[in-house]
Amino acid sequence: MKTIITRRDFLAMSAKGAGAAVISYGLMGCSSSDSDDEQVSASASFLHGVASGDPSHSAIILWTRVTPEQAADVTVSWEVATDAEFTDLVTNGEMTTTAARDYTVKVDAIGLNAGTTYYYRFKVAEVLSPTGITSTLPEGQVEQVKLAVFSCANYPAGHFNVYDLALQHDDIDAVVHLGDYLYEYARGEYASENAEQLNRQVLPEGELLELADYRTRYGQYRSDAALQQLHGKLPFITVWDDHEVCNDAWLDGAENHNEGEGDYQSRKSQALQAYFEWLPIRPWQEGNHQEIYRSFSFGDLVDLHMLDTRLLGGDKQLDYADYLDPNTGAIDAARFGQDVTSNDRTMLGAEQLQWLQAQLLTSTAKWQLLGQQVLMGQMLLPAAIATQQLSVTEFGELVALMQIAQRLEQNDPTVTTFEYTFYVENQHRLTPEAIALVQMPAIPYNLDAWDGYAYEREVILATAKSQQKNLVVIAGDTHNAWANELTDSHGDKVAVEFATSSVSSPGLEYYLGIEAEAQAQTEAGIVGLVDGLKYTNLRDRGFMVVTFTDVQVSADWHYVDTVLATDYREAMDKQVTAVTQAGDPSITLL
Repeated sequence: MKTIITRRDFLAMSAKGAGAAVISYGLMGCSSSDSDDEQVSASASFLHGVASGDPSHSAIILWTRVTPEQAADVTVSWEVATDAEFTDLVTNGEMTTTAARDYTVKVDAIGLNAGTTYYYRFKVAEVLSPTGITSTLPEGQVEQVKLAVFSCANYPAGHFNVYDLALQHDDIDAVVHLGDYLYEYARGEYASENAEQLNRQVLPEGELLELADYRTRYGQYRSDAALQQLHGKLPFITVWDDHEVCNDAWLDGAENHNEGEGDYQSRKSQALQAYFEWLPIRPWQEGNHQEIYRSFSFGDLVDLHMLDTRLLGGDKQLDYADYLDPNTGAIDAARFGQDVTSNDRTMLGAEQLQWLQAQLLTSTAKWQLLGQQVLMGQMLLPAAIATQQLSVTEFGELVALMQIAQRLEQNDPTVTTFEYTFYVENQHRLTPEAIALVQMPAIPYNLDAWDGYAYEREVILATAKSQQKNLVVIAGDTHNAWANELTDSHGDKVAVEFATSSVSSPGLEYYLGIEAEAQAQTEAGIVGLVDGLKYTNLRDRGFMVVTFTDVQVSADWHYVDTVLATDYREAMDKQVTAVTQAGDPSITLL
């Protein structure tokens, strides 16, 4: 039986932004596509597939884009049914799309039943779109929720094999995309070494600065078959990261917004307009392209809270260069510590933080899930490594030399022949400068993550701890996989964090030059250096499946063996599963 939508329900939906999409009112007796309207019969095609997103218990956003043969307004009709043959229609309608919205179509299909699979399609004249499959969120008691988590898809860096791999999973409830859905760089810039060979040179050729640029780049991304098919198979729940505007963005600027590139706020506004045009996301209100924090309720099992840690309220990132002695490389630890823990520093902004606290305090779901962009775990590394003055291997070898030297000085009889030989051959490396580097304090390796906003992280953990919430954080951004146990300033474990690798963007193997044969050693070294870190993968591209039940949450990382060819395989030897139990924020690797 179809859910009845009251006027009160309709007004509530409108207040949450349904007015920014066309609302489906129910079944229409006859659509104008059956009429003789010349505008409707204009020829158009569906080159970018279909998509759905932002599911609720009774509604979901449906999306497509039409490509007209000539510039003209186009009337598009839609149908939603419970069967693939569209014999059992539940809602339909039509709208006119124009160049002003880049010929995109967004429908808020309301009046649906909870926990139900639906089929949808669009039509222009006699041209039908592909058929999409979607589903609404479940209500009441739920036994399991399974989410596929993605981040960081850079078109010129490689093929989207990771999206294709996800298509082979038939038990996923929804896709959660944590940002960097696209990248803003010009042709030949970041991670484009193989782009020409792969026939994946970006469009437009230049850096994205204006609305038309962002629209063109979205169109190119959505021409990718794997991404199109994934959108057509599952509902997406998305947030942006920084590259949807430009690299290392914050409230009032960005690292990659430079002199001569116009007004930053104008650039950001146009970038976010394109995002809302091309992604199946429900705005809070018409024309509001700034606020995307929102919650999704999977019955009594999971409440998912999607956050904006970048553009809405984030302060500019701290920079280690401001704290390093230019002559010695030593860090002013006292001044840095004072700045990084300041309660004036914000990542979310006051309004969003208060909203999140209210959600955490009032939710009755078994699990609280934060869907957000950057690592929340304390990734404290020796300063010499964090500032890239020493590699992990170099640091480890210097520490070993210093320990052997101390033991020799104490006439330790347990020093082995191998250790003695190693010391004799390398003792010249123990210069005063090298020893000073090793003795520098541990500091965050990435100030663009929650480590650069320590006070606000503490507020969130304290809020969850006060109500003994089962809190799980998921993250992207780093292009690598991580599993962290999150502790507060008192040393108490409060939550766990699972972070996904990237779809195609290179990770630390690219930045630190980690060769394949050194992967395992480097990963073990990082895990050994960082308190609370239980797992990392520093080389492979992939995605993550997070499965919730009443008693536990598991994270399964899946990787592909290459993104440089469409002929790929799943890297079965790299699969890892991490598990946490309700009431115990610890991580066990399987």
